[in-house]
Amino acid sequence: MITRNEAFELLKKYNSDPFHIRHAVTVEAVMKWFAKDQGYADEEEHWGIVGLLHDIDFEQYPDQHCIKAPELLREGGVPEDIIRSVVSHGYGITVDVKPEHQMEKVLFACDELTGLIWAAALMRPSKSTKDMELKSLKKKYKTKAFAAGCSREVISSGAEMLGWELDELLQKTLSAMQACEDEIQAQEVL
Repeated sequence: MITRNEAFELLKKYNSDPFHIRHAVTVEAVMKWFAKDQGYADEEEHWGIVGLLHDIDFEQYPDQHCIKAPELLREGGVPEDIIRSVVSHGYGITVDVKPEHQMEKVLFACDELTGLIWAAALMRPSKSTKDMELKSLKKKYKTKAFAAGCSREVISSGAEMLGWELDELLQKTLSAMQACEDEIQAQEVL
């Protein structure tokens, strides 16, 4: 198993943009929250590392996202189960590795959504998720021009993959981000 510090150093080897690193740290924290929420508390660190490394290839190889990742991760000594989970979040977009484990389904579902939630938070006077309600998030979600790079199709497919209503995914991911916001903001991203 790769340690969190080793995973973070590997991430920074291929990512220097604070935005990408912040996104990785956000998804890591959200994945750890979901591990506990979904009854996998004993796998919390593992879920977090998958979240931290999920976009390792995106900054340098955006056209090969989830295709280049296995090579970079193997060079970093990352175990095959983590590699498979990282790659699966590109299912139907760049790869045909279908999310099977609950962790993989959660990553697929919440990756894009975390970006949309942060974008919505930045539009608020507080610049925070903490005072955001589901109703406000749903309004932003339904506005296609808002955070247009965050695929609503992937988010809704992820909810379906999990067997959840869209509102449940939105609320759980928002709750995760609210619970983790201070931790995420406190981390040095570079």
